[in-house]
Amino acid sequence: MNIIIAGDGEVGFYLAKSLTDLNHNITVVDPDQERLKRLEKESDLLTIAGSSTSPRVLTEANVDDCDLFLAVLHEESLNLMSCVLAKRLKAKRTVARITNAELLSPKHRDMFRELGVDEMVCPERIAAKEITNLLNNSVATEFFDFSGGLLTMYLIRLEKDSPVVGHSVQEMVQTYNTLQVRVVAILRNGETIIPHADLVFQQGDLAYLISRPNQLESIKQVSGKHDVAVKKAMIVGAGRVGRYAASTLEDRIDITLFEESKARCEEVAGLLNKTLIINGDATDIELLKEEGLQNTDAFIAVTDSSETNILTCLHAKKLGVGRTIALVENTGFISLSQDIGIDTIINKKLITASYIARFMVRGDAVSSKWLSGTNAELIELNVGKRAPATRHSIRELGLPKGATIGGIIRGNETIFPTRDTQIMAKDKVVVFALPKVVEQVAKLFD
Repeated sequence: MNIIIAGDGEVGFYLAKSLTDLNHNITVVDPDQERLKRLEKESDLLTIAGSSTSPRVLTEANVDDCDLFLAVLHEESLNLMSCVLAKRLKAKRTVARITNAELLSPKHRDMFRELGVDEMVCPERIAAKEITNLLNNSVATEFFDFSGGLLTMYLIRLEKDSPVVGHSVQEMVQTYNTLQVRVVAILRNGETIIPHADLVFQQGDLAYLISRPNQLESIKQVSGKHDVAVKKAMIVGAGRVGRYAASTLEDRIDITLFEESKARCEEVAGLLNKTLIINGDATDIELLKEEGLQNTDAFIAVTDSSETNILTCLHAKKLGVGRTIALVENTGFISLSQDIGIDTIINKKLITASYIARFMVRGDAVSSKWLSGTNAELIELNVGKRAPATRHSIRELGLPKGATIGGIIRGNETIFPTRDTQIMAKDKVVVFALPKVVEQVAKLFD
């Protein structure tokens, strides 16, 4: 696939490097020539210095032969304008990163589609939604629904009290023979492992599970974790993520929002009705204690500084807060943050990549989730009428090393397949895949 990425910072470069691993032809358009030189040294990419709102620059980038045009600059208006121009210059599909969530309403979506913007992604809004969902689920550090919730991916950390620690995958299946769950991957010491029957679980493993939603109680038992009923939460940072999260949560739990900027405090005061807004430095632990940190059920740090978010979450954890969530924009910090005990990491680059990934997979991808701490992804694929997968059992399918099937959705029925399971046309399959085999996997179901 020929992909053009218009970016002016880390999101564009992260996407470019990640998509190169998936064997796409990538061209990066960026106004900063020095930044492009650094990118060229680190990867085998075509780069063009210039503005993505320039027809000349887009023509030089061969936009008329572009399958997917991604505009992920910091400025929303530039992204929208770039997509409009790219579409007029014959780009097949366009995606714009936006910051104003109001544009996601059906009315505005239709208007921008008519102008040439096929899709819009608001990472801040998705991040806030993830935070809200995570506070409703005290066991998983990350989760994602497929097919409207018929199957769910849970990421759980195996605590010392987990009954499966020290036992193999096969022993877990035998012991919990009524547990409808598939272990699709283990993240251990920064390494992504697709588990086999003899793999032994270790304390601290991050396990990616596919399950039905009604199995949550069993998953709690396996993880060794206990429920944390969230009635009071502290949010640090009144940027878009913080304010979106507070506005969603304030009607059902007590929210205290800390923000160092007085101007931003005044701005969000007019948007939030029930949230207590405090103008102060959240790295001042004494201030947090004065405002009741010890009696808080969840602590959410979403400032512009990854370091601040990590450190404040660690302080909150040390003081006994049951649930910590940190916005970590430096991808190099993700594994470290998970290893030192922060419950959940939110990363806007991964959020953007997850949204965009389904447009890049050959075949009919329904949804995709890029996983924190690893460059692998979970993909939900529609099975085509003449797909190779419909002619063989899973045993004979030739699924490449680096991929595993987590579940099958057939109508409203969910199936946890064995090696003898026969996949059928119109099924949906949820597949875990490493980048190098994503396209190969997708061809099997196309």
